[in-house]
Amino acid sequence: QVQLVESGGGFVQTGGSLRLACSASGVDFNIKSMAWFRQAPGKQREWVARITNNDTPIYDSSVTGRFTIFRDKAKRMLYLHMKDLLPEDTGVYYCNVNESRNYWGQGTQVTVSS
Repeated sequence: QVQLVESGGGFVQTGGSLRLACSASGVDFNIKSMAWFRQAPGKQREWVARITNNDTPIYDSSVTGRFTIFRDKAKRMLYLHMKDLLPEDTGVYYCNVNESRNYWGQGTQVTVSS
């Protein structure tokens, strides 16, 4: 059974930093591509970043240069380090893996004040 649990969200001012974490179980973590998505109030969920099965990071253009996705295979943890945060980064951030279907965690709230 796949289970994803996010943590690390919070309230920061513009320009601040946060590091999100996602604990993964029930999935072959070492070879699976995993991703972060976010959903702002009143908007659809959108893709933010992905780490491929060979650990290549890929980013949406809106976060390139500010966000870093990486994972610790020994700890089965996925991370998203976010810096130079902007108010438009506000939203609920979700960890994602596709294992015959999409799995999501419960999300962690990130709020960036202007």
